[in-house]
Amino acid sequence: MAGVTVFTAGATDGGCAPGAFRADGVICEAGAMNSIQVADATFIAASGAQVGAVVADRSNWRRWWPDLQLEVVEDRAEKGVRWTVSGPLTGTMEIWLDPMLDGVLLHYFLHAEPTGVTGRQLARMNLPKLVHGRRVAGKRMAFEVKARVERSRPVGVAPAAVN
Repeated sequence: MAGVTVFTAGATDGGCAPGAFRADGVICEAGAMNSIQVADATFIAASGAQVGAVVADRSNWRRWWPDLQLEVVEDRAEKGVRWTVSGPLTGTMEIWLDPMLDGVLLHYFLHAEPTGVTGRQLARMNLPKLVHGRRVAGKRMAFEVKARVERSRPVGVAPAAVN
């Protein structure tokens, strides 16, 4: 994951809570992997500014993730958004827009745990099904963003020629 530093919480963590972002943008993790790990990438033939505007529009978030409460940790405009997640999941989520060729690669990350469950309850959950549902939600979001910003671009025409 280029461009993202992971800080493993420990004796010198300076109060870095697992799943949170430090002030310098470093992700704090507890060393163990979260139960829900989603990482996806979708190429979008549009500028980071165009894609970033759609991603930053809060009215879309409720449609994309209806059960999650999102708090913006960092709005990076044409580079994406980082959130903390609460509700049925507790963790972090990010959309990172990586300039590539004549567009951007939209990276979607979700690192979370089911909220309020014991270890025993977690062991009995169908985590693959839960992760699959979150992957599908992320891909639907990415394809919606792609369809919206590429709508006016004829196939085979560079995005710069349309703008």
